[in-house]
Amino acid sequence: MALRLYALDGCPFCERVHDALEDADLAYETEWVAPLHSERDEVARVSGQRMVPVLVDDERGVTMAESENIVEYVERSLT
Repeated sequence: MALRLYALDGCPFCERVHDALEDADLAYETEWVAPLHSERDEVARVSGQRMVPVLVDDERGVTMAESENIVEYVERSLT
């Protein structure tokens, strides 16, 4: 899968990104993360930090955090 979203269930920032990806009709895989920051080793490995959401676009070599930045990227670069 070219797009992978690291998200936390119930996170409003993650939901905003989910909505943007759905609105753009993009296929993506969601990697659900642990509620505790200390258990988010996979997120830290791919992004260098433990906060979510994080979007990984393997096709374009892009990894980004911050919901506002991700939504802007989806709207400008992927639609």
